[in-house]
Amino acid sequence: MYQPPNKVQSSLALSVVVPCHNEQEGIGELYRRLSMACRSSIGDDHEIVFVDDGSRDDTWSKLAALSKADPHVVSVKLTRNYGHQLALTAGLDICRGARIFIIDADLQDPPELLGPMLKVMDGGAHVVYGRRIKRHGESAFKRLSAAAFYRTLGKLVDIEIPSDAGDFRLISRKALEMLRRMPEQHRFVRGMMAWIGLKQVPIEYERDERYSGTTKYPLKKMVGLALDAITGFSTRPLRLVSHLSLTFAILAGVGIAYTFYSWFIHSAITGWTSVMTVVLSLGSIQLFVLWVFGEYLGRILSEVKRRPLFLIDEILGPATIRDSYDYVVSPAASARGETGD
Repeated sequence: MYQPPNKVQSSLALSVVVPCHNEQEGIGELYRRLSMACRSSIGDDHEIVFVDDGSRDDTWSKLAALSKADPHVVSVKLTRNYGHQLALTAGLDICRGARIFIIDADLQDPPELLGPMLKVMDGGAHVVYGRRIKRHGESAFKRLSAAAFYRTLGKLVDIEIPSDAGDFRLISRKALEMLRRMPEQHRFVRGMMAWIGLKQVPIEYERDERYSGTTKYPLKKMVGLALDAITGFSTRPLRLVSHLSLTFAILAGVGIAYTFYSWFIHSAITGWTSVMTVVLSLGSIQLFVLWVFGEYLGRILSEVKRRPLFLIDEILGPATIRDSYDYVVSPAASARGETGD
């Protein structure tokens, strides 16, 4: 029978998981507010798991100092920059809490919502997610592109993925163990959480500006995340290009029939414009079809390589978690029954 990878028994009431990448300026304030929110809501029965996703500044040294000063802090250093979604996955794989609070390191999402989220979960919810009603400090382009993304995604996928909601949420251990059974490489965690089902309740809030630093989701990464979301949860683009190909194949057949008819009645008139229009139209459609198939094929290739989702360089924190976690085996490898060196 399948066992979840590196399963750690819940020994704490609450875990906070925070992916970090080049966040040296805001780590101190982030820790202060998180620690205050945890102590006021749950007391000392908590841990804060920071995951350094290949930072190139002093983020790791600051996290190491926090782990040394506070036994509630677990600092995880990945071997390189894997990206936000895999850094989040690493933290979720290590955390030991019965409830898990997910938050980004930029302090755009308020840690103080932990208390209200815990109260909503007390009512029977397995996932309490933040829904943004306002986004302060973001450009009009980012707001419009985000809105367009969620609306488009909603029409493409077969499940209901909440709009205007990121990874900021509180989840139960049951929901987490279900999530950890999904070993795919290209991860869209908020979509994976929606796919699980269970009772999921929104809590509305206004998103603040970044406390410091710059966004870690420029346009390139936003497009990549959108592609992961669409290809990971929908096959409609494949069906769309199939229908598109069929439509143009029918039109091509009509064009061929017309050509033979014109030849038969000796009134065939050929022109450069019409020829180039047909060639360019069919060529562009073919390239578009190849691009869509290529996106899916590339993701299939990543899966069949069977590589770990991430590798961990170092863990600082309680000896129990350092000794129990396999640094080599990640959820993708462990789900297949593989072991580390």
